[in-house]
Amino acid sequence: MTEIRSGDDALAAPPPDVPFENAHDRATWIEATRRIAAVAGADISGEPGWMSWREGDSERGGQRYFIPRDTLLVEEAHRLGITSDSQFFGGAVPSHFIATKAISHPLVSPEARAPEGWNPALAARIEEAVLRGYTAFTVADAALAGRLMLEYGPARLKEVEATSGQGQTVVTSERELEDVLAAIDPARIEAGGVVIEENLEQVETYSVGTVTLPAPGGNGFRSLAYWGTQQLTRNNQSDVAYGGSRLHVVRGGFAELGREMLSHDRAEAVMKARLYDSAVFAAWPALFASRRNYDVAEGIDAQGRKRIGVLEQSWRIGGATGAEIAAFEYLEAHPDRHAVTTATVEIYGDPDAAPPGAAVYFSGVDPVAGPLTKYAAIVE
Repeated sequence: MTEIRSGDDALAAPPPDVPFENAHDRATWIEATRRIAAVAGADISGEPGWMSWREGDSERGGQRYFIPRDTLLVEEAHRLGITSDSQFFGGAVPSHFIATKAISHPLVSPEARAPEGWNPALAARIEEAVLRGYTAFTVADAALAGRLMLEYGPARLKEVEATSGQGQTVVTSERELEDVLAAIDPARIEAGGVVIEENLEQVETYSVGTVTLPAPGGNGFRSLAYWGTQQLTRNNQSDVAYGGSRLHVVRGGFAELGREMLSHDRAEAVMKARLYDSAVFAAWPALFASRRNYDVAEGIDAQGRKRIGVLEQSWRIGGATGAEIAAFEYLEAHPDRHAVTTATVEIYGDPDAAPPGAAVYFSGVDPVAGPLTKYAAIVE
């Protein structure tokens, strides 16, 4: 295995002060920060993303808490004074590639290139939790991986930084594979990698996760866990886009979620997410996170068999975060309840589509995305 040194600027996470690409993501981050502060009984500080508790008001009086826009590098977190998951919302990783889809699959060969810090032992530990596939950091390795995957049927190429189902192409022949790889800048593949994965049909995507937040008044912490499903929609350009998540949330962590009476497929999705989670955190002991979210796909492979596997992780504010916060708000207000169902919804084309009582994260015309409404609500 040839390592790519982390000195390459492309492997570093963007600094917190880089402008947002669109208005709705900035609005979502600001509203999530406000609502997390309200849940924790903290005050918003003058610095973006920070909140704090007043001296003497709680056991955390004088302490600060950070809601970053993205997954942090451990080095960056330490510079901010963050050394544990109790100090911020999201996750901190030793190397940027650990926060991407790249870690979900093995290299195509022992000689394949990989970034510095790559853990080759992880692949064997999560093999039963993920779909069949490879990660490549050179065009040549990607081409070899693609040819191997095409032996099983259509293959899906995924850019590791893409979100919400974007940056993906399905190929059915070596010619299509060559054309797709030729359209990607080799420097991007070398910097971040590309995933080549078995393609599934009739896909349903589950969200499985756990979140810990400071309790009201900063007195201790509360954890919730959930399984849920994602919905797709069409954006203002008629492209397929993320349309929201519906979460079934319980008090506690993965152990409590595992005791829920779930259907076989949902229980398998939860089990595989837990396996993936424990293996990844064991592979990189320096990794720490207060939000641990996993996308799990269920679908039919080229041989007509049902397949369930973890696609990727999210240790940052994500599409389901509004629903997670709504669950905290509801369960704090209803101490007799063990569980609740919440949802986030994203509606394109209508800038005022939120129902009465919903927590609105964005409502208006985004200069990039166009007319859009994003909200969270209690379902039951």
